[in-house]
Amino acid sequence: MVKGKKCEILVINSIAQVGLKRFPAERYAVVKEAKDPLAVLVRSQDLHKFEFGPSLKAVGRAGAGVNNIPVAALSKRGIPVFNAPGANANAVKELVLAGMLIAARNLAPALEFTKKLKMEDLEKHVEDGKKQFAGMELPGHTLGVIGLGKIGSLVADAAIRLGMNVLGHDPHITVEAAWSLPSQVKRAASIDEIFKTSHFVSLHVPLVEKTRHLVNAKNIDHFHTGAVLLNFSREGVVSDEAVAKGLESGRLKWYVTDFPSPALLGNARVIALPHLGASTGEAEDNSAVMVVDQLREYLENGNLQNAVNFPEASMPREAPYRLAIANANVPDMLGRISHALGRRKINIHNMLNKSKGDMAYTLVDADTPVPAGVVEELCALDGVLAVRYLPVDV
Repeated sequence: MVKGKKCEILVINSIAQVGLKRFPAERYAVVKEAKDPLAVLVRSQDLHKFEFGPSLKAVGRAGAGVNNIPVAALSKRGIPVFNAPGANANAVKELVLAGMLIAARNLAPALEFTKKLKMEDLEKHVEDGKKQFAGMELPGHTLGVIGLGKIGSLVADAAIRLGMNVLGHDPHITVEAAWSLPSQVKRAASIDEIFKTSHFVSLHVPLVEKTRHLVNAKNIDHFHTGAVLLNFSREGVVSDEAVAKGLESGRLKWYVTDFPSPALLGNARVIALPHLGASTGEAEDNSAVMVVDQLREYLENGNLQNAVNFPEASMPREAPYRLAIANANVPDMLGRISHALGRRKINIHNMLNKSKGDMAYTLVDADTPVPAGVVEELCALDGVLAVRYLPVDV
């Protein structure tokens, strides 16, 4: 960040003003067009063919999923991609509950029936027709939740409060998520156990190779007969062909999804919503505030929180001269960085090194200013992807 020059933040899509206003106007310029911005803020726009300039230091997604961002390509440049996990959790939870109730009470066909009623003998037609829409109540029925992160945990908790039995499955559950999970949630040993024993199944997993077509032709017949499948996760987590097969066989009574697809449009047993999961004012505000705060903390202090391609890394400033180094997670990287600084007689006041998969990240606080030549030397080290010098105003 150049002293005296405003940092351009390119905003793609509509980002809530409550978040954008957290960029101080004296330091940042929030713009809708820029050839070479310092950072990019996006919601749903596909950036895989976007031309990122050489000055780019970070990308922020005002939401959870980052499928629209070329994360791997940005990682090679040492550029973190931030998201806002949990910021829309309550909004998605409420929509899942709405989906369960719509399916349980057959509300979708009931609404269509009511739209077609004629004024003549209205009361008689209502009384005669309502019998076909008799549904069931949620208490006593079992909800299976696959994926027990923030959203899955909130869904599980809400279902318990409604009197439902809840089964959960998440082989990669974090310690933090486990602590927040209601104790009444019973652990399922496998996805098949969820399918076989649950009246409702709600998916809350990210879309990665291991979760693509998590519901597929091989396991669709394992569902409890007459089950309701709810997908407010990602479109590719469910195979459309498998769902069509499950609905035809009666294994599935309803498929409730936030992702309309050509293969299932028009199916009377599919309740498709137009991607409304995070479409509340509150969720948009929360996501914007969260991602802007994370971007600022990274740009100004080098600290990393909720970067999908980097480790969590945060170190309080104990000296005025800070280096933030993104590097490959390879042996002796830390030693080479320390040696390069030692050769220039730069005393390391404090250092933090964290790794995540192939990526690593190092923060160094120095007691004396770091000359530009040192930054260039560090950039030239094999395995170093990016170096930023972040001195505080002294």
